[in-house]
Amino acid sequence: MFILEFLGSVAGRWSRAIAGLVLIVLAIALGGWWWLLAIVGGVFIAAGAFDFCLLAPLASKPLQGRKFRDSF
Repeated sequence: MFILEFLGSVAGRWSRAIAGLVLIVLAIALGGWWWLLAIVGGVFIAAGAFDFCLLAPLASKPLQGRKFRDSF
């Protein structure tokens, strides 16, 4: 449960966005089929920017950030 609490926090949002940016930069650097990493990176950035957690449904929690944090 700790990882879900972390991902719902402000630090978790920032870390998702930074991880997404790293994946995009890595995809640009490697090229080829590695461009698929850019798509995953875009999802991570969107998750951090729009405050939703993709792992929340695995724990039967809501996707939206505020509702997700209130569920703990």
